[in-house]
Amino acid sequence: MAATLLEFAEVCEKIRSTSSKKQKITIVANYLRGLSREDLPLACRLLTSRVFPPWDARAVNISYSTILDALKEITGADEKRLKATYLKYGDLGSAAEELIQDKKVTTLLQTPLTLQNLYSALDSAASKKGEGAAEHRERVLKGLLALCSPLEAKYLVKVLCGEMRIGLDEGLLEEALAVAYGRGLKKVREAGLVVADIGESALIALDGAFETLKLKLFHPTNFMLAEEMSSPQEVAEYFRCELYAEYKYDGVRAQIHSSDKEVRIFSRRLEDITNSFPELHIPVGREVILDGEIVPYKDGLLPFQKLQQRLHRKTITQDVLNETPVVYFAFDILYYNGETYIDKPLKERRAILESLDLKPPFYYANQMKVRSEDEIKEAFESSLKLGYEGLMIKRPDSEYTPGKRGKKWVKLKKELATLDVVIVAAEYGHGKRAGLLSDYTFAVKSKDGLKVIGKAYSGLTDEEILDMTEKLNKLTVKDLGHKKIVEPKIVLEVAFNNIQRSSRHDSGYALRFPRIKRIRWDKSVDEIDTLDKVKEIYEQQTRKK
Repeated sequence: MAATLLEFAEVCEKIRSTSSKKQKITIVANYLRGLSREDLPLACRLLTSRVFPPWDARAVNISYSTILDALKEITGADEKRLKATYLKYGDLGSAAEELIQDKKVTTLLQTPLTLQNLYSALDSAASKKGEGAAEHRERVLKGLLALCSPLEAKYLVKVLCGEMRIGLDEGLLEEALAVAYGRGLKKVREAGLVVADIGESALIALDGAFETLKLKLFHPTNFMLAEEMSSPQEVAEYFRCELYAEYKYDGVRAQIHSSDKEVRIFSRRLEDITNSFPELHIPVGREVILDGEIVPYKDGLLPFQKLQQRLHRKTITQDVLNETPVVYFAFDILYYNGETYIDKPLKERRAILESLDLKPPFYYANQMKVRSEDEIKEAFESSLKLGYEGLMIKRPDSEYTPGKRGKKWVKLKKELATLDVVIVAAEYGHGKRAGLLSDYTFAVKSKDGLKVIGKAYSGLTDEEILDMTEKLNKLTVKDLGHKKIVEPKIVLEVAFNNIQRSSRHDSGYALRFPRIKRIRWDKSVDEIDTLDKVKEIYEQQTRKK
């Protein structure tokens, strides 16, 4: 029997109504166990506020304003009531639930809305491009809302806004999959890191197909991550063996997926950024997945900000290509001619990578063999002189572990590290920045949630502040007049002089003289630094004194 949106919404309400992790897992596991093979991946994506896999370039693109306009027409509510209902809940989904109780528009045939019907409608909304696309999306939404009960409308809107807020994250959903199908949680999580799509993970858990897990061309996997070390001495003493050292390029980490006819490029967040880099649309081999760094380069390195500007342009003109050309430094190969190589040692993967006949703008990442503290220090200083950020140090026997951070790979950066933080609040500036959200309160993550460690207002260009103001207004969850509390979505890389104890922030720490080094559009909130790292840097400072 086809799964319905009403059943999905009722399950979401049950999940939301309990704070017990165990009960949430039981509720979800029981629901998933009763789904068909066709409905299972769709339901799992919807539970994480997704319609499509993360690498799918399509987006439903139904905005807050479109939802409000549709609710106004379907319910007959005026502007005043819409605003009052939204402010009452601070959540558009809950507002829709109340408003739909006074629905004025319905369909002649009130047939149950299935998940497959919902997917078909949203697929249609996402696929329509060009003239008439906005009107088509609004018609699709009105048609769906006309079929919805109040509870269905609540969770339809929550999915469209990407704001489920039911206390269920992907980790808990993976636990529910393991329980539902009697699988080991470790295997479910490892599969999830490789396929990078909860819908596909669900099918693997259903089938128990962990041993035959392979990468797929044009389906990105999560990136292997590195720990950070503070000095060549620490690196040498920790490893005590021969290592590979590579320059740490100041660019955008990206996977290149290439067939002999097509190239697609995916960011760290698994987003399709192919259109941002047309000069890289050159096949590098038949069925190849590379890991590497896109670097802005024109007679030498260009500022990272130049590269970020390209990521937000809808059209890359010839002027942009001339002003900010890029190259790609490949340092790993994950898939080649139908075979997955992530379980092979780096030494073997590098040999296969170097067997490819890469031509500009593709280059092999510089690689040196090092072992002693002096050798590591010499390579590190060479990197800095060339304008790079530092070194990546890798064990030659390291397998490629998607989505995992460990000490098989470590990074050695300039002595004063930066922190990746997320904006949680923004305030209006003064003078020429009046009316613009230019002062940003930011946080790191801890086991108890996000913890504030500072506030910064310098480092961005006027153009970036305008862009940030527009985006933060859309992410606002509470408007305090001079200050806005925002969804934690935008990641910043922040530099600072040192860290001090502070009772002002709930983290217990504050950055001194913080300044924004850059906006990390390529990173998600899951990748920000931790409070443990802040404590570690603070303790290192104390020892040095």
